[in-house]
Amino acid sequence: MSLRCLLLVDADPAVRELLSKLLQRDDRRIEEAHNGSDALERLRSSAFDVVVAGHGNNGSDPLKLLRRVRAIRPDARVIVTGEQDPARALRAIRNHAYCYFHNPVPPGQLNDMVQQALDASSWKDDIRLTSGRREWITLEVRCKMDAAERTTQFLREMEIDLPQHAREDVAAAFRELLMNAIEHGGKSDPRKRVRISLLRTDRSLIVHILDPGSGFSLEFLPHAAISNPEDSPIKHVEVRVEQGQRPGGFGILMTRNLVDELIYNERGNAVLFVKYLK
Repeated sequence: MSLRCLLLVDADPAVRELLSKLLQRDDRRIEEAHNGSDALERLRSSAFDVVVAGHGNNGSDPLKLLRRVRAIRPDARVIVTGEQDPARALRAIRNHAYCYFHNPVPPGQLNDMVQQALDASSWKDDIRLTSGRREWITLEVRCKMDAAERTTQFLREMEIDLPQHAREDVAAAFRELLMNAIEHGGKSDPRKRVRISLLRTDRSLIVHILDPGSGFSLEFLPHAAISNPEDSPIKHVEVRVEQGQRPGGFGILMTRNLVDELIYNERGNAVLFVKYLK
């Protein structure tokens, strides 16, 4: 059995111990480092598949460590942990972090993201940041489901100043619409990309998602719950099974209940939603 190698970097030995217990598996070898210098020494001598990078005991910044890791071990997936700071999340995207979590890190989400990182074969250019102004963020995301999960977590961090319930509503709506864009618009073709814009005003968050597909009509979506006849409330489930699609189909219906406005363009390959903040 080939061992997968993880490196945990954090100044707090209790945090390292907690993460080690959380992430330990029979097919994994886990090493710990207390600061950036220790981590870099280990990286120079051994290859690691995933690095979970927190603050070191000498004040070392995990974003600086990220850049150094990229230079030494460009194939390593670096998951950065740190403060609740949208600017740092943007810097993490710009510097090709695999993901970003604020402290305290949610164990379940980190565990899932580490497994996804270990399973990823090609990921470095999956998320492109083309506009990094706090008021107007634009991303180009490769049509891959794992890229959608990473982008959703980055969105949570970039909108960390929202009340938690609003943030989770936005994240759930965003994830569903992005996955629809990737699956139906991009046909899960990694050569194609979905373009996303996140706009903030004093009173609202506006999200625009443009997929590379030919579009669709809201009046004809047999695979979606929104099209179910009154006498067959789960008809779309049968259609999805016949078409070999993932379980679901409740995306548009659910999203309408999570955001304040939901608008599709005439062609059906772009969607905009608004969440009012005041």
